[in-house]
Amino acid sequence: MNERLKELLLGYAHCEPEAVTRLTAAGSNRVYYRFALADGRTVVGVEGTNPDENRAFLTIGRHLRKAGLPVPQILAVSDCGMYYLLQDLGDESLFGLMESAREGGQYSPEQTALLEKVMRLLPDIQFRGGKGMDYSVCFPCQSFDRRSIFWDLNYFKYSFLKATGLEFHEARLEDDFERLASVLLADAPYDTFMYRDFQARNVMVKDSEPWFIDFQGGRRGPVEYDVASFLWQARAAYPSALRNHLIDVYVESLGRYRKVDAAAFRKGLMHFVLFRTLQVLGAYGFRGYFERKQHFIESIPAAIGNLRDLLDAGVGSTEYPYLIEVLRGLVELPQFAPVKAADKLTVRVMSFSYRKGGIPEDPSGNGGGFVFDCRAMHNPGKYDQYKKITGADAPVIEFLESQGEVQQYLDHVYGLVDPAVGKYLERGFSNLMVAFGCTGGQHRSLYCANHLAAHLKDKFGDRIRIVLEHREQKKRTEL
Repeated sequence: MNERLKELLLGYAHCEPEAVTRLTAAGSNRVYYRFALADGRTVVGVEGTNPDENRAFLTIGRHLRKAGLPVPQILAVSDCGMYYLLQDLGDESLFGLMESAREGGQYSPEQTALLEKVMRLLPDIQFRGGKGMDYSVCFPCQSFDRRSIFWDLNYFKYSFLKATGLEFHEARLEDDFERLASVLLADAPYDTFMYRDFQARNVMVKDSEPWFIDFQGGRRGPVEYDVASFLWQARAAYPSALRNHLIDVYVESLGRYRKVDAAAFRKGLMHFVLFRTLQVLGAYGFRGYFERKQHFIESIPAAIGNLRDLLDAGVGSTEYPYLIEVLRGLVELPQFAPVKAADKLTVRVMSFSYRKGGIPEDPSGNGGGFVFDCRAMHNPGKYDQYKKITGADAPVIEFLESQGEVQQYLDHVYGLVDPAVGKYLERGFSNLMVAFGCTGGQHRSLYCANHLAAHLKDKFGDRIRIVLEHREQKKRTEL
């Protein structure tokens, strides 16, 4: 932990933290920590990397908070402005809460209601948040204008399109970029706040209510952009029926602030969806191809899938014919061919008991894979309070993680399994088995199997099919 951040915490809490946890950041270079204080409170500490970006976040955050919007409270800021403390909103993101629906294709009434709540709040952020906003602090620009549009279109062209090797006529492409920019700016100048990176990963859920984070890229801009950003987020994968319903929810809420022609709004929205998709591909190309950040590489197929759907729906075909021609060539490149379920690598992750049948056989016929013995770890099964529950239950999870053994163990497992999965994908193999064994197949092995399955799902996404099986509990799940 940086000394300046430590000093800031001491000044705010008048004590050193009981525990410090570094939090995972997806695309940002900012560093986040969670500080646990002696009185049971937790706060988040942030080390910024860009003073202008910090200033934008802090100024916008204070303004939105003053407008009564659910954003984290800024608790303390260093004199240099590079370090600050925030209200801790926990670890539950809207994106994470929708995971079961993405995997199963079925959204529960509770999940749908939460998405509806977010869409109803969006016009409040755009209009109430925009009223009296000091746009001069916005970074890297004050408004959504032609220059910022071309930043994003060139981001797509140079960081993604050219990296694929696809040949195109640059002048003709620029002509259609000009046409697209003119359509996007048809209603400029704008009087609303554009969040810009409005997506499910940037919505935290605390006590069943949504809270909004990572708005430092916001600026004056059109309301359609945020709707496109949220509903067409590449890996959110909302079904079209739900997406259309949520547009209706948004339009109804928007009607509290301005008169809306729903049909015209939907038609104009699709141009922003096309633009946002190109911007996202540019970001994925830069972060993935050039910075080699795996999360962004794994997100590219979903974004290409969104682009393919837009082309199939005829979006932009009349207005930007050459751009659409190039994009059709892009989605037809071999590296972006849709993956058929039968062609995927299946990774079978199992938990088992050595005492109740020994090491499981590999049903694929490959005759192997990895088998990890978990019996060296402290066994929760020795204690009465854990005997009737499993490694998926919170008390057992807390027991295993408090011992300090399991994370180091899993880090070694990931170090072996991740490269193997990568090589199996490169070579076109179809099956890999990873099994975890312990005495009863109930606590340690089940915990490890669950965590490896989640880790592989996050790392490799739709490139692999994961079958999670707990043999002794007779449970089988496909991820």
